[in-house]
Amino acid sequence: MKILKMATFLGLIPMMLLTSCATIMHGTRQSIGISSNPSEAGIWVDGQFFGKTPMIVKLTRKDNHTVKIELAGYKPFETTLTRQMSGWVFGNLALGGLIGLAVDAISGGIYRLTPEQVHAQMCQDNMSCMKDGENSYIAIVLEPDASWQKIGQLEVAK
Repeated sequence: MKILKMATFLGLIPMMLLTSCATIMHGTRQSIGISSNPSEAGIWVDGQFFGKTPMIVKLTRKDNHTVKIELAGYKPFETTLTRQMSGWVFGNLALGGLIGLAVDAISGGIYRLTPEQVHAQMCQDNMSCMKDGENSYIAIVLEPDASWQKIGQLEVAK
């Protein structure tokens, strides 16, 4: 009787491990591509220095992460990677049931981080930049560079 219980227990272990679809399929860490223009900017994730752009960092899926990109002479760029439910959750519901869902939730495999790529368009300290659409930028400066071509000027409304 004792041997039967032990065999049943040992038989359940592989089943429990195989039911966590998300953890098995894409792991508990995710690769995030980080780049900047100009490159060679410092990358800080959750206050920890990782290196310089461009690079790929592997981050835990179960937490949101704050990414800060810094370069001397430029304003710091900061964004948050947020966790969202992965599609592998449905694999657990179909194949693994509650055990697989619990394993994935605890390990973080149930999530994916978004965005998967971070690109920082660095603005010089003396500029104010605002992204307008996908590829358009508006820059406001206190002192223009002599090499720039003037295409317009704001006037005070009367």
